[in-house]
Amino acid sequence: MRINHLTLHNFRNYADLSLAFSHNINIFLGNNAQGKTNILEAIYIGAMGRSYRTYSDQELIRWKHSLGRIQLNFSRLDVQNDLAFRFSQGETKKSNKEITYNGYTIKVKELIGALNVVLFAPEDLTLIKGQPVARRQFIDVEISQASPSYYSQLLTYNRIVTQRNHLLKKIRDNRLNAAMLEPWDEQLIKAAAGITVKRKEAIKKLAMLANLMHRRITASKENLSVAYFMAGMAENEQVADKDLPVWYREQLLKLRQQDIYRGSTGIGPHRDDLVFTVNEGIQLKSFGSQGQQRTAVLALKLAELEFIKSETGEYPVLLLDDVMSELDAERREQLLFFIKDKIQTFVTATDQNYFPEKKMGHYYYVQNGKVME
Repeated sequence: MRINHLTLHNFRNYADLSLAFSHNINIFLGNNAQGKTNILEAIYIGAMGRSYRTYSDQELIRWKHSLGRIQLNFSRLDVQNDLAFRFSQGETKKSNKEITYNGYTIKVKELIGALNVVLFAPEDLTLIKGQPVARRQFIDVEISQASPSYYSQLLTYNRIVTQRNHLLKKIRDNRLNAAMLEPWDEQLIKAAAGITVKRKEAIKKLAMLANLMHRRITASKENLSVAYFMAGMAENEQVADKDLPVWYREQLLKLRQQDIYRGSTGIGPHRDDLVFTVNEGIQLKSFGSQGQQRTAVLALKLAELEFIKSETGEYPVLLLDDVMSELDAERREQLLFFIKDKIQTFVTATDQNYFPEKKMGHYYYVQNGKVME
């Protein structure tokens, strides 16, 4: 997968920008707050339909303007594709977004999987020791790009949980009878089981790839394990995939009064987590050093590239947003060695010395919304 050309109009701090890209490594150098990350953000929006930096599309439109655009031309399995995003600001100050894919207007859920990217940003280095929501988002984004149908499943599940939580609050306030939960529980059970099976399958494959990458980075000194943890499941409890609906039904009944009291659903994929261990079961979140945690995250990101390639037939585009300054020289070298000549990569950095070879990639210099090659 390759991005050939990007055009921006009134996007962030860019009035107008038109860039053609190398199919190898594209390096954007410059001081902070000049617009380097905005370019990566635009590419990420092309893949996911949303920013990774803000929840508000309105913030994407250049200051004091009412219309912003992103246009991308990319190759997928050697077929040319065009994507366009139009952000407009109405009287309500809320941005309206229109997505066009090869000339057809589509919704975000139809976009996922068209252009695949892997983002590695400084906040990802806290993936292991951070909150479970970040780890759930990591696996959901990865699977959704490889299997767009999963993204639809996830949207359906989230709607069910939202409706069930709304119902729980009404039951708690004595406005509805608890029997009203039955049909929603059945929908949740079916959706939860499907998502859990898909996540477990993906983690099994990802864990193998991550361990291979981790052994390469650490010169075979450590083994990395990644496991899927289901909320509400005992430490040594095992449930076969075919028995998940029965298990979820039992858990929902057991937690019903507690769910009503809290007004929220306490069991399901929205509560699950990933657990990372090294060697003989040492949990990285609680007992791993910062160096071990960062090495594990790097291995996980490299594994994510391989996972998407194995599922789709080609590598995704890699976005490295200001992450070079957060890695030591050895990890930077491992990362650059892995991606060079096989993965189209977009890198932002403030210092050219982070790159060991003068011809490591194609360099762009960014200053105040202007890009010079």
